[in-house]
Amino acid sequence: MTQRVPATGGEKDSLRISLDRHRDVVLWKLQGLDEDQVRRPMTPSGTSLLGLVKHLAATEYGWFCETFGRETEPLPFDDDPEADLRPTPSETTADIVAFYGRARAASDKVIDELDVDAVGTAWHGESVTLRWTLIHMIEETARHVGHMDIVRELLDGRTGDHPRD
Repeated sequence: MTQRVPATGGEKDSLRISLDRHRDVVLWKLQGLDEDQVRRPMTPSGTSLLGLVKHLAATEYGWFCETFGRETEPLPFDDDPEADLRPTPSETTADIVAFYGRARAASDKVIDELDVDAVGTAWHGESVTLRWTLIHMIEETARHVGHMDIVRELLDGRTGDHPRD
């Protein structure tokens, strides 16, 4: 990973850098793979690298933007609550990576503009702070980066959280 959480940094900066470290790995896990490899379901439930990126993009939009009353682009749920985990045949890797980039940028804008004590309303109706949301998204992203590590290992044997020489 290219970033390190500062050992004596402020709360908001430390949380943001922690999230960014995991976000960077999400994109790194796709590097060097072709369209078929990133789409290939590698578990009985259908988990693929590209599906996980799509899911994380939708999750970023939901937790940061919807929770704090910001606009999002249309999210891929329709009538299927797991639609965000599956790329459609018409979505390319570039499309989904761009979707993830836009979600990150929108989330970063919320993080930049709000104090960690700012309160929003989660999709389930509970009030949550930006602090809680940052912690939740660090957990969510790290969890799915772990899944991505396993899927990538199954695809080509490559593991880890950063490029190795």
